[in-house]
Amino acid sequence: MTIPFRKYQNDFIKFLRSTDFSKAIVLTIAIVVPVLIFYKIDHLEIGISIAMGCLLSSPSDVPGSFKHKVYGILAAAILGAISFFIAGYAALFAWAIVPMLLIMIFFIAYLSIYGFRASLVTFAGLLAVVLSFANLSSGIEIWQKSLLIFSGGLWYLIVSIAWYFIKPERATEQLLAETMEITAEYLRLRIRILRSEQEDQSLQKELFQLQSDLNEHHETLREILISSRKTSGSSGYSRRRLLIFIDLVDMLELAMAHPIDYERMRQSFKDDKITLQIFGDFTLELANQLEIIGLAVHKNSVVPKNVIPEHLENLKKALNEFRSRIDIRERREAMLLLRNLFDYQSKQAQKINNIDRVLRNLGSKKTLFIKDKEIHKFLTLQEYSLKTLVTNLNFSSAIFRHSLRLALVVLIGYLIGDYFSVQNSYWILLTIVVIMRPNYGLTKVRTRKRIIGTLIGGAIAIGIVFITQNLIVYSILGILSLTLAFSLIQRNYTTAAIFITLSIIFIYALLQPEVLNVIQFRVVDTLIGASLAAFGNLILWPKWESQDINKISAASFTAILDYLNEIDKYYHDKKDLPMSYKLARKKAFVEMGNLSGAFQRMTQEPKFKQKNLALIYELVSLNHTFLNALASLGTYIRTHPTTNASSDFETYTKAISFNLKNSVNVLEKKEVIEKENLEISRARKSLQKKYDKLTDARDLEIKAGKTEIDRNTRLKLQEAHLVTGQLKWLLDISEKLQENVEKINLKEDE
Repeated sequence: MTIPFRKYQNDFIKFLRSTDFSKAIVLTIAIVVPVLIFYKIDHLEIGISIAMGCLLSSPSDVPGSFKHKVYGILAAAILGAISFFIAGYAALFAWAIVPMLLIMIFFIAYLSIYGFRASLVTFAGLLAVVLSFANLSSGIEIWQKSLLIFSGGLWYLIVSIAWYFIKPERATEQLLAETMEITAEYLRLRIRILRSEQEDQSLQKELFQLQSDLNEHHETLREILISSRKTSGSSGYSRRRLLIFIDLVDMLELAMAHPIDYERMRQSFKDDKITLQIFGDFTLELANQLEIIGLAVHKNSVVPKNVIPEHLENLKKALNEFRSRIDIRERREAMLLLRNLFDYQSKQAQKINNIDRVLRNLGSKKTLFIKDKEIHKFLTLQEYSLKTLVTNLNFSSAIFRHSLRLALVVLIGYLIGDYFSVQNSYWILLTIVVIMRPNYGLTKVRTRKRIIGTLIGGAIAIGIVFITQNLIVYSILGILSLTLAFSLIQRNYTTAAIFITLSIIFIYALLQPEVLNVIQFRVVDTLIGASLAAFGNLILWPKWESQDINKISAASFTAILDYLNEIDKYYHDKKDLPMSYKLARKKAFVEMGNLSGAFQRMTQEPKFKQKNLALIYELVSLNHTFLNALASLGTYIRTHPTTNASSDFETYTKAISFNLKNSVNVLEKKEVIEKENLEISRARKSLQKKYDKLTDARDLEIKAGKTEIDRNTRLKLQEAHLVTGQLKWLLDISEKLQENVEKINLKEDE
């Protein structure tokens, strides 16, 4: 019972120290203070308008650079004020409401074409249009309320900046800690897959999701750390955090660069399961230590003792013990697999040791010389141009479809509320705006969670109403519910929906005595809005993932091809690692994450729209395996002394590139290039001959009594084994990829 309790305790501490909770505190303070002040001086409507401005600006306050944080909140405040101004005056004329809703909802939603942060800014505009129908107060003019909304946005910005300067590194610390935890889970999952008796698709899908989560965290950390480096220079704090981030990125690359051939490992160690168990347990120790470090960062506490060096020594003993009790000539394959696994785990252990040393301020041997011009190339910059708006103004754009769909569904929601004279009918519109997303899967999930949360919240509210009718209790519960709702909205949407419902009910209970009626209308309006959002995404120009999966796959294959070309160049030159190599590697990982994400969304769509799901799952798995094997080849060449690239290596890379190019051509409906005679069989025999020659020479040394292998011979054997094996594997996967996309193409043409 102690371990679960400790886990819940740690989770609770992490929640209280999270930026989600601190942002919720900031928003609650920003909302409550003006409401209380203006309530005391008998001008409640002014306080409510300022609070509305805070509410509209807060969603754009997300992790990122300080500059983007300020610009995002300001843009949301301006858009919210202007949207409320236009919608408020249009609502005064019955004939203007319908065209206003159609035009404003469409164009505001369409601005989200500029990316994630822009979508949060546009959310402020959409909410402002909806809240213009609320009529919470009527003592001031619409233009005055619009100015107060803008003032509320500025007030929220001031409070948010003040909180930021109290603890400016909080967001960075949380993101680093979360990245450590996800990386630890990623390492654990690889061992779970190794220990499973057969291929488990659910585990593979979980692996894809974790990689996507890591890519997102890495992208956000890049923006924060690189921008802070630019504004404050290479300070001790920013340098240390950047070093930790680099090690975390390296850990993911190392894991991907050392794909486990699960079936081969099981076969090679079917009679040595204890040895394989020891090595698997060491990876679990790595994951546990990384998670412990992450928890210490979350708590801002002292990092516990690093036990990895001790476990690594035990692992080295296990490797030597295995080596001493086998006949190397019969078990060379198993020995090389175990040696490669040990080298990989040693490197991962070193990364964790580096992070531990940095956090203990013990210094680091690692120097950090990065030119600002080079490091900024790793940021994904958003282009804010008129051209982007114009080029997406068509039905092939998912955002265009979403904007048009949202405008129509909001209009239908308004007409239903108006026709049936629904009390607080703007709740229907509010539900639609909050739930609807460009893709069907996310809208469906949010619809389900919103309905469940609203029903539970309504039931809890009824229970509280029957217990007490005390307005002070309602005030306290309303404020607490508001804080918890905002802090949980990104973590657990169902729970957040419960607290959103409770906060709205208790706030309205302060204004209207009939609380049960408020609960009833809240539940009914939410059910109507959620149903409209779900059906709207299903029948109004839906953008199914199957429509874009070929395009996303082609982008991933093209990025992988560029990465292969960079590895090929580096193998020939053997100079300093060029920036083009690092950028190609990053792009390949990002595009793989995009493909995995598209597949995950596809699985959430209706069955009749999941075209060729089995084939696409195979394609995603092959793409994932190919990139892992390619990263393995690149990492080995970078981190080990190697011989010169041979003509056989060239033959293989040409054949692999040829298959990848043809796969892209098939996906893009272009002409397939005829296959050249690249003499693969000759190259395969030549590489195998070189490997056999090395093993024969080593066997002769063993016969002569030389049991200890010298480092040079071991490195040559490892290179021949890994490079030859990876080239064969890459060629095999590239052929399967081409076969797979051809099958998908045939199925689509049927």
